[in-house]
Parts: sequence; structure tokens; C-alpha cells
Amino acid sequence: MTKIEKVIFSGKTHTTVNHDPAAQRGEYGTVDMKLSGTGGDSHEFIGAPAHPSAEQFFAGAWSACYFGALSIAASLKKVELPVDASVDIQVNIGQTGPGWFLGAHFAVRLPGVAQDVAEALAHTAHQICPYSKAVHGNIEVAMDVFTA
Repeated sequence: MTKIEKVIFSGKTHTTVNHDPAAQRGEYGTVDMKLSGTGGDSHEFIGAPAHPSAEQFFAGAWSACYFGALSIAASLKKVELPVDASVDIQVNIGQTGPGWFLGAHFAVRLPGVAQDVAEALAHTAHQICPYSKAVHGNIEVAMDVFTA
């Protein structure tokens, strides 16, 4: 696995469960897509530019799948996910020397959950999520877990 030295482009997503279908979604000039993920919950991929890149689509699909896996991990550990739980994924494409590579950064937000429990859920979700399994060992994946 090679670490990216120079990021050329990034695709970013924000995924959360929408509990209010009447809520305003996105901003002018963005495309909102409702995605369904593992577990059948509705997830929202919010704020993609009007012409999403491959990195944004990959991040969006991965975030929907990962959020579903996070829900499964929580149910296995008998933890209730907070209603404002969210996952932000940034997928980078870049270079190291002459080679081109992908990398990803996760920001998992589980407000009100104990830090050690939140970290365990986030790591378990990577073991469940098929996208995470597919890239494991092939691209650099960093993760931050926030509980406040």
C-alpha cells in the first residue's frame, strides 16, 4: 500500500439518516442523492457538486454501505446509534512519484457515545462493509472518530 504524496483531486461526501423528509437538503449547485445501504435504512449523500466525479460517487456509495455496516455493528453490540450520527468520507486521487493512487479519510461522528465504544463500532463497521473489505490493504484509509 502506497501513501499519496501529492493529492490531485478529492471527492467528499456526508452521509446521515434523514429523519425529516421535509428538511432542506443541500445547497444551490449541488446534487442530493438518496442512497440505500446495508440494513435498508435511508441514507443521504448530500452536497455533491453538480457534476460529481468518480471519487465522489465512490465515496457516496462507500459511505452508504459503511453507514449501514455501522448500524449493524451497533445492533450487534446492543448500542443505539444517535439520531445525529454521520459519516464523512473523502476519497483522494493522487501521485507518489510517477504512480497514481487512491486514499480515503473517514470522519465518523457518534455524538454522546463513549469514545472507546464509538471507536470499536467504527472499526467493526470496516470489518462488515464490503467496500471497506474490497480496498483493505490496497489503499491508505485513515479514520477519525468524534463523540462530541
